[in-house]
Amino acid sequence: MAALGKVYLVGAGPGAQDLITLRGARLLAQADVVLHDALVTPEMLELCNPDAELIPVGKRCGQLSTAQAFINKQLVDNAQKFPLVVRLKGGDPMMFGRADEELRALEDAGIEVEVVPGITTALAAAAASKQPLTKRGVSRSVAFFTSSTAPEHDGHTAIPNTDTLVQYMGGREAIATAQRLLDQGRKPETPVVVIENCSRPDQRILRLTIASLARGLGAAHGPVLVMLGEALRQRHHQPQDAAEQESELRHVA
Repeated sequence: MAALGKVYLVGAGPGAQDLITLRGARLLAQADVVLHDALVTPEMLELCNPDAELIPVGKRCGQLSTAQAFINKQLVDNAQKFPLVVRLKGGDPMMFGRADEELRALEDAGIEVEVVPGITTALAAAAASKQPLTKRGVSRSVAFFTSSTAPEHDGHTAIPNTDTLVQYMGGREAIATAQRLLDQGRKPETPVVVIENCSRPDQRILRLTIASLARGLGAAHGPVLVMLGEALRQRHHQPQDAAEQESELRHVA
């Protein structure tokens, strides 16, 4: 029986090609097979070995669990055929990336696996908006969360009780989150920063309040991340960039 290959779960980062780690880029250049997420950009795939087989395993939130089972099988099957397999995930593999299920499948099959971290979108969004998620005397705790639930689970997930909230896969779900926070007593003027297509050429940044977020957002054309909390209040002399000015035109009050 041929020796089993090794699988690397690699974080692609938030989107921009030059935000992947050096180790991640090196592995892409060496890989025999790359199974990549739907949100991985074409520019990122340019870093792959030109002889590598590229397998799209696009999967967005809310999909049925059978889709993940298919991905798990693809990983195992390819590791039984090729020495170096990369599973390329948007952001960081260990943050909302279904890594637990993929690790279990590979370990159960006796396949060696290594995880290569990536920049999670929350940190890239904080950098893009120049808004720290923590602030002395204002915010000492941060929670990353998503309202998405598995198909077999109904209802909303609990909103974490922290100073700064970062909601992944926000969009319409963030509107409901804002209303729930208001119902729980959060100040209507609490700052909110919404980032669409973080770190990409079509990145858009929108600044508003929880009260205005609860009234709605314009249509989004890419992945959305929402950050809420007093730490996101703009500094007195903080400049506004072009991405923010454009996004304001798209806001629906």
